[in-house]
Amino acid sequence: MEVTKVVTGFLRHAGKILLLQRSDQVGTYRGCWAAVSGHLEGDSPLAHMLVEIGEETALRPEQVVLRAQGAVQEIADRNIGRHWRIYPFLFDVLAPEKICTDWEHRAWRWVDIEEIGRYATVPRLREALDSCLAQEEEEGAS
Repeated sequence: MEVTKVVTGFLRHAGKILLLQRSDQVGTYRGCWAAVSGHLEGDSPLAHMLVEIGEETALRPEQVVLRAQGAVQEIADRNIGRHWRIYPFLFDVLAPEKICTDWEHRAWRWVDIEEIGRYATVPRLREALDSCLAQEEEEGAS
């Protein structure tokens, strides 16, 4: 099964997470809700994550603050013959009113973390977020 590396960035403001609904123009998971994501290009997942945030939301690096990098998630989706290696990040957004999505998404909304399970999301989105939240908590405790 082909391995595809991707970055996923959860954007948070006032305790809510930004969910983006994937458009019909993307290659996989059309109509599903996701975080900012993209195929990993280059060697630095964080650097590429900041590029994706800019492309998909129009937020600049100075408008987000990295809070945590979660554990890499390995997800085998036999339905599409793809093995995803996901590098998840959690950011706080300083200017939420500046969000402007691109062609990859047809809708977006801020949701309470507990509400994520009510949405048809890309595979294991909540687990990737939970990994980031656990890392943030661990770093805050030390």
